Amino acid sequence: MDLPRPTRLLGQNRELRDIGVYNWTLPAWAGRLPDGRTYNTCPSAGVCRHVCYALNGTYRFPAVRRAHLANLLYVIDDLAGWQLQMTEELAHIRHLHGWVRVHDAGDFFSDDYTRAWLQIMRATPLTRFYAYTKEVTRFRALVEPDPPANFRWVYSLGGRQDRQLTIGTDRTADVFPDTESIWQAGWTDQSESDLLAVTDPSNLIGIPANHIPQFLNRQRNRSLGAWQAEVDARREHRAGRR
Repeated sequence: MDLPRPTRLLGQNRELRDIGVYNWTLPAWAGRLPDGRTYNTCPSAGVCRHVCYALNGTYRFPAVRRAHLANLLYVIDDLAGWQLQMTEELAHIRHLHGWVRVHDAGDFFSDDYTRAWLQIMRATPLTRFYAYTKEVTRFRALVEPDPPANFRWVYSLGGRQDRQLTIGTDRTADVFPDTESIWQAGWTDQSESDLLAVTDPSNLIGIPANHIPQFLNRQRNRSLGAWQAEVDARREHRAGRR
């Protein structure tokens, strides 16, 4: 599969276009590149990988998948070149005082890639950035000590590092079966706008699950955070019996 280098890096999916947000995306979770190399763009993914919207629907279309793989190859093979192109693209007037979501699929999968994004953000101070991430350890080390003023993030539950989070203190997002269960849990519903994940006063951000039947059946009547906690408890129990 021939994957030419992207000429434009930022796009808009349907949801983000409605609120004027641009986004950068990678292929979700793990797979194999056309040259045989393997990758994992979500190294801290836990139960979320079983119900990931970015492994379903339009994300599986061949043209979409090729574009996302081309993005990843660019980052892996020429991080400096990708960083320069991203910085130059963000200088366009369309992005001034606007918002960019870093990843509608994928995550900050390495230290070098994370540092590159932090440098991009500092080089484009008139653009605002936000992201969901499960890379708690990486953000504790690289981002939290000196975050760019124009970057906001929310830790999303359902990953293997959930237990490092302090719910209520760390800004945290969880995916619930439906809107009603969000309110019952006392969390804030961000359905009206994805930007509420980082702009709402609450640190408890609830996201209703996508209406994908097989995913809802797997998640059952629980949030991803609760599901991950069950998995972690079973793993600890098995380890204790050995």
